[in-house]
Amino acid sequence: MKLSSIYSAANSMKHHGSTMVFMEMYHVTTTCFSNILIAFQITNTFAVNIDSLQVLIKMWIVLLLLSVCSETVICYSNGKVEVACGDMTPQHGHDPSTKHPPFKIIADKSQFSPGEEIKVTLSMASLEGKHYFKGFLIEARNAGNLTENVGSFKLINPNTSQLLTCDSKEGSAVSHTDESHKTEVQVIWVAPSDSPSSVQFLVTVAQGYKEYWVKSPGPVVSQTTTSSILSHSFTSEGCGSRKSCLRDPEGCDPQNDTACHFLSFRALTNSVMFELSGPAEGYVSFALSQDKWMGKDDVYLCIRDTDRVEIKAAYVSGRTHPEHSSQNILKDTAWRLSDGVVQCSFHRDIILPPENLNRFNLDQMYYLFMAHGRAEDGQTHRHDRQPLISTYQTAITGSPEDLTGSRSPLLMKYHGAFMLIAWTSTVSAGVIMARYFKPDWPERNIFGQKVWFQLHRMLMALTVLLTLVGFVLPFMYRGGWSKRAGIHPYLGCAVMVLAVVQPVMALFRPAPDASRRYIFNWMHFGTGTAAQVVAVVTIFLGIHQQALLLPAPWSTGVLAATVVWFVLADLVLEVHRRGFLPIGKYFKNVKIYTEHINSDDTEEIVFVSDENETSGVESCFKNIVLAIYLCGNLGFLTVLLWTISAV
Repeated sequence: MKLSSIYSAANSMKHHGSTMVFMEMYHVTTTCFSNILIAFQITNTFAVNIDSLQVLIKMWIVLLLLSVCSETVICYSNGKVEVACGDMTPQHGHDPSTKHPPFKIIADKSQFSPGEEIKVTLSMASLEGKHYFKGFLIEARNAGNLTENVGSFKLINPNTSQLLTCDSKEGSAVSHTDESHKTEVQVIWVAPSDSPSSVQFLVTVAQGYKEYWVKSPGPVVSQTTTSSILSHSFTSEGCGSRKSCLRDPEGCDPQNDTACHFLSFRALTNSVMFELSGPAEGYVSFALSQDKWMGKDDVYLCIRDTDRVEIKAAYVSGRTHPEHSSQNILKDTAWRLSDGVVQCSFHRDIILPPENLNRFNLDQMYYLFMAHGRAEDGQTHRHDRQPLISTYQTAITGSPEDLTGSRSPLLMKYHGAFMLIAWTSTVSAGVIMARYFKPDWPERNIFGQKVWFQLHRMLMALTVLLTLVGFVLPFMYRGGWSKRAGIHPYLGCAVMVLAVVQPVMALFRPAPDASRRYIFNWMHFGTGTAAQVVAVVTIFLGIHQQALLLPAPWSTGVLAATVVWFVLADLVLEVHRRGFLPIGKYFKNVKIYTEHINSDDTEEIVFVSDENETSGVESCFKNIVLAIYLCGNLGFLTVLLWTISAV
């Protein structure tokens, strides 16, 4: 066979398409056959004066080069990459890509039993760059020892995937069959009878000869552990004396109250026993946290799955779904379902080995979070209410305490309090002062201005200041815009704008006797009324937000009573101002004049009205209405503020 035909055959491989996941044939074969051609050229130079021994040596060199090239090509052709099973690294001579992987690998289950099947899906996740991959290698490893292959695979589509024998275990890995562009591959993993407690899927993916990702971590699945069923409900007996407890409502007993959210824990010799209970459609959970912000927390969940409960340890890195632990660290797990209440208990070692990442040692002090929510097919959703957070940090292994907590962050409590004071008290008093008390105190001034004007301006300035501070607080708490608060934040922004427009408009008001003064009067009245109405609607929506959820329905009733109280006071004063209720004429001052008629010792009583006294009586009536209104308003406000402090 001529060397030129061998070389051209190698070159033609580039055109016939034999691209492998771990090595392109063209690059390998071209290099090998080029070396062979050089060897022939060298030997042919001395072909004239060589004997048969030299011919044999020359042929031995050629055969040696052919065998090396042939071995290299065969090992990586058509996805047969058993040689890479160990480190899962392609022999491309290039470093793996450092870009974020454009693909994802998921499993349809998070737990398994021996012999159970799990569907594993590898698919493209990014819309940037190439929308396909050419080659892949999927393996299942022991999550506690990533060098150990676990279980075997079954094929769903033999046209795009094939089984490999890695670590002398048949079917322990899956790779591609050809160089076609792929967007998704699905395989079945079968759990062995001797499976470890947790298994992690790993994948190497190649989009080209120089662009590939090695050993990308996939989902972790855990072997189902057998939990016993609790024979009776938990009880609050011993809270503060034998065990520490966190309860909502405060002081409730889960044995008698199905609405009681309950967490207790007590230290044993080398472990801590936890009890968790609460009404929930899907799950109840608690977390250990080093601060009062969600993120970087050690989480424990009791998840209802049809007629049983799964007890899991997890970790949350931020405001995200919990990532279930790959290590089985919980002992003596037990659960109970009754009347819509989920209960579970377990033991956990106080000190864990270093390989248990994201697990907190229990000999430290932490804030406690307690939450509940919905779950579907074992997958948890966002909690239904704001988590109950302990008031202060507590030592898990310390002396028993009866703990208290709150579901509303302090910043959100201040937000609600400031907005309530501003838009149910100060603004209403300012409106009444400007609308009905202009004729009063005509001879008195405060810093050169009429009394009513100074009081009105002070109350409205206080309203704007409280609104501004209250407006900023939710952004400080959320770290940005809240996407789950519905229309409430949008209305809040409208109130903030209207509140700022009012004083700005007042700075440019015309003189009282100006011809266009009426335009300002109507704009000032309209903007203020609109701000007040929108603010009240926003507050009604706000007391039902998760971050500040006041008890319904009575808190809504108290807020409605506050609004009605203002409307009644305003209506009485308006009717009086329009003359439909001229109180003065019913309280005229009586002057008695005495005259002697004839010679009889008698007296005649004459009734004479005094206009000044009438005006004074009417002013006194307005003051009485204002005083009654302020007292009632203060009472309603006090109840609402107390409710905010209690949640």
